[in-house]
Amino acid sequence: MKAKNQNLKAQVVIIGGGPAGLLLSQILMNANIEVITLETRTRNHVLSRIRAGVIEYGSMELLKNAGVGERLLSEGIKHSGFLISSQNKDFRIDLTLAGGKSVYVYGQTEITTDLYKANDKLGATVIHGAKNVSIQGLTTKNPQVSFEISGKPYHIICDYVAGCDGSKGVSKNFIPKEKMTVHKTQYPYSWLGILSKTKPAHDELIYASHERGFALASMRNENLSRYYLQTTNHENISDWPDEKIWDELKKRLPNEFSTTIEIGESIEKSFTGLRSIVVEPMQWERLFLAGDAAHIMPPTGAKGLNLAFSDIHYLANAFIDFYQKGSSNSLNQYSERALARVWQTIRFSKWMTNLLHTPAKINSIERKLQLLELQELSDSILARKALAENYVGVPY
Repeated sequence: MKAKNQNLKAQVVIIGGGPAGLLLSQILMNANIEVITLETRTRNHVLSRIRAGVIEYGSMELLKNAGVGERLLSEGIKHSGFLISSQNKDFRIDLTLAGGKSVYVYGQTEITTDLYKANDKLGATVIHGAKNVSIQGLTTKNPQVSFEISGKPYHIICDYVAGCDGSKGVSKNFIPKEKMTVHKTQYPYSWLGILSKTKPAHDELIYASHERGFALASMRNENLSRYYLQTTNHENISDWPDEKIWDELKKRLPNEFSTTIEIGESIEKSFTGLRSIVVEPMQWERLFLAGDAAHIMPPTGAKGLNLAFSDIHYLANAFIDFYQKGSSNSLNQYSERALARVWQTIRFSKWMTNLLHTPAKINSIERKLQLLELQELSDSILARKALAENYVGVPY
């Protein structure tokens, strides 16, 4: 919707209309907390973004409790395990080793669609096309968020601001540099991803460690497949026609699946550089960061969206404690609580990335140790249980 008045009021302003911001809006609206959400892009643009599709147990429960889990449970694909392959042999990680929990395969676009519909039903104020967003007065009791629509200025007086506007968003820029530490790690490889209207290679995900590089066979549904290939950081989409991608997938996936893989025209291609970024702290005065605005990690363990949702769990509960109980303790402890889970997840993501990706420069010692660790994972039920517990998501 578009803003009708130039001067607005809300208890919480959310910057960013992606899944994290929309989920926070949904939970707060359910708790009768006044919210306005600002998004720079159009709704159609937000809904066109292809993103993660593995939903942790905790994320599923969070969405369900917020009243937006019905379609996920009915149309999502429940997965109780996945395969890891190495040297043309594969073994299965049984996720039910983690207390009987499982994950769901359900695209981020579908979650965003569900959240928009739920927000609309509640009459939420989600303003699209908000440009030149700026925050003032964060050290006062009533910060102000300013923005423009078609060059016309608008202002929102509020109590708190939640920055859910992604890694390229503006929210974190309003934390003084001397008050913030940004931890960064750049990996020496990228992922080439393709989406195709083909039957998935297997009914569960396949994580393939191969001397030519890592590969992942995933899916969005029974007729929509998602594949990834490890590449260098210096390649172009034009260097990877469909035929070359399918040929490379056949080489990296185990024979059991590469010989039967269904080939089709790609409907989307993208490169993703692998990196880890953590902004610390995740709050300053009356500004709180959540999701990609505060942290980025390699997609190997399917943690980006799920970690954003765990941030929202802590932040939403903190706002509810403040407005319903008058306690600001949870708000004051938000960064500490959220970061504890962030660092656990960053560690797992880094471990899984290093385990499965072939070193950029072939190093016989690194590769031998990698193969040894994969073999130990295959042989040890305790090691597989630890992997399963991290994959379904550590408790909030």
